Amino acid sequence: MGRADDWLLAQLPGGMVAEDFFARFVRIFQAEAETLLAHPDNLPHLADPRLAPPEMVRYLARWIGLPGLDADLPEDLQRDLLVAGAAALPWRGTAHGLRLLLEGYTGGPARVVDGGGVHPLGEEPDDTAWVRLEAATPGRLTQDELVELVRAEVPAHVRVELVVGGRTVWPRPEEGSR
Repeated sequence: MGRADDWLLAQLPGGMVAEDFFARFVRIFQAEAETLLAHPDNLPHLADPRLAPPEMVRYLARWIGLPGLDADLPEDLQRDLLVAGAAALPWRGTAHGLRLLLEGYTGGPARVVDGGGVHPLGEEPDDTAWVRLEAATPGRLTQDELVELVRAEVPAHVRVELVVGGRTVWPRPEEGSR
């Protein structure tokens, strides 16, 4: 934050500032105060994923419950994943939230089809607790990391099918669904 060079002196009565020794003495405290004030001045930047230090980006990701942000990932990817996760957070557990998260993590368009909705009485399907997620690629994540991300975000009672590049990657044939 920009402050005038004499911000502390400017708060004193004119008679005190006129004394050279006193002005130099107060400037010593002003220099110390500037280092202390730099911390609160930077607080708004610490929560901004584009400006925060890498350690803070990982902390913010843990704070909102995002898995998979380790220090080995490229810094720009960590920031992008945090932004995607934060955008999806208010929609967590919904088709819209899953689409936002999948698009953010894969870096491309995603399609989410689910069995939810409104059905006339007596015409409800037998099973509405399913979702199919489709993406062209896993992005910069591995296929297993993407599967774990999806499994962590989909409500526990919902059957999930994850399709990447036209190939079903979850459920794996040997494991069955969720």
